[in-house]
Amino acid sequence: MSARVAFLQLYRLGILLAVAWLVHAHHARLRIEGDAPVRVSEVTLWFSNATQLELDLGAHGGFHVLDQSGAKLGYVIRTLPQAERILGYCGITDTLVALGSDDRVLGFKIRSSEDTKTHVGDVMADRHFKKTWNGLTWEQVASMDLAKAGVEGVSGATKTSLAVAEGIVHRFRVAQGEAQAKTWRWGARDIGLAIVTTLGLWMTFTKRPGRERWRRWFQWLVIGYIGFLNGDLLAQSLLAGWAKSGIAWHQSPGLLFLAAAAFLVPWAAKRPVYCQQLCPHGAAQEIISRHAPVRWRVGVPESVERGLRCLPALLLLFVLFVILLPLDFDLATIEPFDAYLIRSAGVATLSIAVIGLLATLWVPKAYCKYGCPTGALLEFVRSRGVGDRFERRDIAAGVLLLLAIFMHTQHAAWRAVFL
Repeated sequence: MSARVAFLQLYRLGILLAVAWLVHAHHARLRIEGDAPVRVSEVTLWFSNATQLELDLGAHGGFHVLDQSGAKLGYVIRTLPQAERILGYCGITDTLVALGSDDRVLGFKIRSSEDTKTHVGDVMADRHFKKTWNGLTWEQVASMDLAKAGVEGVSGATKTSLAVAEGIVHRFRVAQGEAQAKTWRWGARDIGLAIVTTLGLWMTFTKRPGRERWRRWFQWLVIGYIGFLNGDLLAQSLLAGWAKSGIAWHQSPGLLFLAAAAFLVPWAAKRPVYCQQLCPHGAAQEIISRHAPVRWRVGVPESVERGLRCLPALLLLFVLFVILLPLDFDLATIEPFDAYLIRSAGVATLSIAVIGLLATLWVPKAYCKYGCPTGALLEFVRSRGVGDRFERRDIAAGVLLLLAIFMHTQHAAWRAVFL
């Protein structure tokens, strides 16, 4: 590899890491400077006569709930900031837990979350999960083993709900000095995802006869397992959440392995392993294109194509604005990937998925070419080999980094203009 090509690859990786670090630092500051205190209105669900909250400076670090006469009605704690390193699918969750005057849990509610909104809604709609800790004392919650207690994730929002559960238990343990170090958790989902990812890597690099025939069968496995059964797809909502809150390596090692392969293989070996082998939506488009009549295909005029190819980059710019301002916008709605979680998919996500699949009847892999910001990000880091050159995308990435720096350092001015 020439020095020029090596410099280009380090530049691209550096841009990616620098933007991710800025996003992470920005949101860490926001959580400290703009962290909303608990209000009386939030506890009236359990304490209808509450009129004031009194900060507890003791080990528990919560709030005494008092009525108008100053009598104690109960106690509330929030899981942040103690549980800020416990991540769900793509971010942290701030949960409020209420205890009665007898120091037994009355229930919990989610105050805010950086996870996907539909997943959070599924958690709060599950009555059985919401009653998990009801009636337990502080000591019982702190000593709880979630696996032995039979605490299961909410269907369609497994990682979000388990992160809520772990956050509650961790918060109680911290107050008693019992917080435990995180360890890798290789569950069946993670092992399955790692196996499919490994098969995808094999498909990418093997030159054995019959590879294409096996690849066609593998595409159905990707759609069925990664798409509909596992549901762990790379998306802007996930990557933005990781940048803001950190990577949930202990909770989702399989997903981390998939993401590492998706970014590092094209960066080091020029092969777009995720887009070509492991993306369920890409596989679905290929299958449709393969069976669509050739006479249906149309050519996209060059002037139109130039404009369409700018769309993924514009979407990445939009994502940067959303996460740095920050805006109350669900990034899952700009991509089709949540559509594979059919029960929790929103109308916008389903619409993008359907339109993208229909478009491929006339233009092969139309969404991949003209609409996918995640694919554009993976393509940006991909090496082109000895013929690689400094291109417009590299200039655009540098401008994006400068914009991120400016938005981070001049955050108050930006919010005054846009909010």
